[in-house]
Amino acid sequence: MAHSLIVGGSTAKRVINCPGSVALVATMPPQPGSSYANEGSLLHEAIAIVMDTACAPEDMVGFEAHGLTLTEELLERKLKPALALLNEYDPKAAMEFTTEEMVSFGDLMPGVFGSSDIIGRLDGRAVILDWKFGDGVMVEAEENMQLMFYAAAAMRTPSCAWAFKDVAEVECVIIQPPYLRTWTTTVERIAEFERQLVRAVNTAGLPRAPLADGDWCKWCTAKPVCPIKTGQLDRMKLAAMQRIDVDKLASYLAAAPDIEDFLAQCRALAHQMLENDVPVPGYKLVAKRATRHWADPATAQDALIGLGLTKTDVTKTELLSVAQAEKVLKKHKIDLPSDMVVAVSSGSTLAVETDPRPAVVQIGRQLSAALSKLS
Repeated sequence: MAHSLIVGGSTAKRVINCPGSVALVATMPPQPGSSYANEGSLLHEAIAIVMDTACAPEDMVGFEAHGLTLTEELLERKLKPALALLNEYDPKAAMEFTTEEMVSFGDLMPGVFGSSDIIGRLDGRAVILDWKFGDGVMVEAEENMQLMFYAAAAMRTPSCAWAFKDVAEVECVIIQPPYLRTWTTTVERIAEFERQLVRAVNTAGLPRAPLADGDWCKWCTAKPVCPIKTGQLDRMKLAAMQRIDVDKLASYLAAAPDIEDFLAQCRALAHQMLENDVPVPGYKLVAKRATRHWADPATAQDALIGLGLTKTDVTKTELLSVAQAEKVLKKHKIDLPSDMVVAVSSGSTLAVETDPRPAVVQIGRQLSAALSKLS
C-alpha cells in the first residue's frame, strides 16, 4: 500500500481538486498510524498471503504485522467475508491476477507511484480491485479516482501490460465487507483521468497553486494550516460575533439560572399531573430506557455454568450483568438464552406527544381507581 509523497491512489481526488494541498501537506510532520489504519494494513497483508499462496484463511490466525495480531474475530468478521465476496465476483476462479503490484507513471510523472491490491484480467476486461476493511465511510466504485489512479499507472507499468493487452474496458471493483461494488469503464476514460492528474501534478508545483474546499479535505493532514479552512472559520466566527448584542447576551446569562429552575419545575409538575391521569396537551409519559437484569440471578448463574462457563467467568463479587455475561459468552461463541433476561425500565419521563415511544399506561393507578369504585 505504498504510494508517492506527491500523489497516490488515496490522495488522487484531493490533488486533482486542490493542487495547492501538496505543498501544504509537505510541511506537516509525519502522522502516527491509527489503530484502524494498522488493522487495515494487517488485513491487507494477510489477504495477499492467502491469495498468493492459496493457504486456508484459518492458517492466518496469529499472523502479526503493524503491531497487531490477526485474531479469530478478525478472521470471521473481515477476512472470510472479503474472500467470500471475491468468490461471488469470480465464482469460477477464472481471473488471472497479481497482488500488491507496484505501479508507476514512468517518465510521464517521475516519482508518482502506488501499490494496487489486485490487478487482474477476467472475461476480456482488465480488473483493478481494492480491499476496504473500514466500517465507517462506504466506498463507491463508480468514478473512484483511487482505482482510476491504479489503472492509469498499471497501464504504463511494463509488468502489468498483460492485463491491459487488447482490452477496451476496465472494471473497477471495491470489496468492503459486506458489500461488493463494481464499475465498468473504458480505456478512454482512464486516459482522460490521467490527463487530469498530470495537469494537477504540474499545477501543484507552481508557487501559488490553487486551494479548494470540498469532501476531499476529510483526510487531508494540512487542514489545521490551510488558509481556506482557517480563513473560513475565522470569518464565520467574526461575522457571527459581530451580530450579537452583548448587552442582551449578558442579561440572558444573568436570567438563565431562574429560567432553568422555572422550566425544571414545569417539567416536574407536568410529570406529576400525567402520573395522576391529568392530561397535559401535547405531552405524555414514556418509559425510560430499559436496562436488562437477571430474572433470577441464582438460576442464571447455574445456567451460564451449564453452558460451559466457569464460576470465575460469571461472577466477580456478584453475578455478572447481562451485558457482561453476553460479552463473555460471545468470546466462547455461545448465544445468551433470551428467557433468562427481563428488561426493566427505571421509570417514566416526559416527552412530546409526537415522540415515537409508546405512552406509559398507568396500570397501578387505573387499578386502584377501579377498586375504589367497586368498594
